[in-house]
Amino acid sequence: MSTALTGALVLGTIPFNVLAHDELGGVDIEKGERDGYSNVSVQELEGSKNLKYIYEAAAPEMNVVREDGQQNSFADVYAHKGYAYLGTHTKNGGNGGVRVFDLKDPANPKEISVFANNDIPGTWQEKVIVKTVDTPDFKGDLAVVSVQQLDRHNSESQGGFLLYDVTNPKEPKKLGFWEVTKKTRGTHELYLTVQDGRALVLTANPYADYYSHGEEKDFQIVDVTNPAEPKTVWQFDPRTLPEIPEDFNGYHWNAPDGKTRPVFNHSTMVNGQYAYVSMWDLGTVIFDISNPENPEYLGRTDYASDEQGAAHSAALARGGNILIETKEVSTPVKEGYEQSYGYTRIFDIKDKSNPKLLSEFKTELVDDVEDGSTFANTVHDPKVQGNTLYLSHYAGGVRAVDITDPTNPTEIGKYVPEQSDVWGVFVDRNYILASDIGSGLKVLLKNNGNQGAE
Repeated sequence: MSTALTGALVLGTIPFNVLAHDELGGVDIEKGERDGYSNVSVQELEGSKNLKYIYEAAAPEMNVVREDGQQNSFADVYAHKGYAYLGTHTKNGGNGGVRVFDLKDPANPKEISVFANNDIPGTWQEKVIVKTVDTPDFKGDLAVVSVQQLDRHNSESQGGFLLYDVTNPKEPKKLGFWEVTKKTRGTHELYLTVQDGRALVLTANPYADYYSHGEEKDFQIVDVTNPAEPKTVWQFDPRTLPEIPEDFNGYHWNAPDGKTRPVFNHSTMVNGQYAYVSMWDLGTVIFDISNPENPEYLGRTDYASDEQGAAHSAALARGGNILIETKEVSTPVKEGYEQSYGYTRIFDIKDKSNPKLLSEFKTELVDDVEDGSTFANTVHDPKVQGNTLYLSHYAGGVRAVDITDPTNPTEIGKYVPEQSDVWGVFVDRNYILASDIGSGLKVLLKNNGNQGAE
């Protein structure tokens, strides 16, 4: 495990087929879209604790569901009340929507519905969050789905997020749509939370600030208490921080270390009254959102001068006192920076105004920089259950890490399908869900578990 890393800026235009991170940094590589998935392997490490008997219970064939006979690629995965919600990516023109699976028998998932696929042409539906909501305007299970444009110059497309009633997952019902400026692709990631009877969506709209010249911001809080009438209640302007100059253009940050760094919002998440916003080289920015109309900035993580930043997403452990930050670095060789793909950092945030780095976790892939730039070797998303951290790691599959001692994270298990391209991971009940960009949903059981979801 090493110590240093951050994100230098490579200026350039957005390649047509990238749709990846950092788009404005000129990353000329694609995420995923690999073929030939077979021969799944589950590898165990000594001292594997509760993962000693992890195994793949199901990898359902992703049957074609589109009217044109084309299959999509796959994105993030979420679980709620015994159902898996699988987002889709950009292959074959997007518009794959969210695919819903009944997991009552985890070894035999049944696809029961698809939604959000025909609402807005020329878009893809990557991220979905589902929560039980009880407000004066809506009672039931609410799904929020990110919507991004394949081409922001397409007059028929629009980015933002969709809201669906999935109280009956077999028959999802559209409730509303929130639009972000068409000048950016849309809402990349988001989070749904309920605060004092209000339902709120925290949005990550990469480059909204840059493309709209500050008219709209990358991080916005939207009140969806009435899902049919979503209303923006607050936007974060990075220029309010002392380290961000007033002439900040929404992306190029002349940082105190003398380097020009990329700043944009990639992801959001909430734990209690606190929001954790992944602002790339600005780090993980922490807010108190107990007053959603006027959140309080508390603090942020930062990087050494020779580190690429690339704060991608976050998870919490130990009752919110430990922050897990993943850094998606796909270009490991940049002048003035350490040579490394993205890895995981662990912070003590008992004092949220002063996050303290405790440790860093690397797989064997992150130092393999000889093959140039690729998303295959970088970490992606984190999830935590108890003292186990689960990481989706593209070619590295799913990694399980013991964080009982957060100063000494230790890999205790891994699941790596052949030609692995694992996007997301989610832990629910006795199973672990993974989403592979090319081959779709994976259901993993642990503890010799054969108990299905209720």
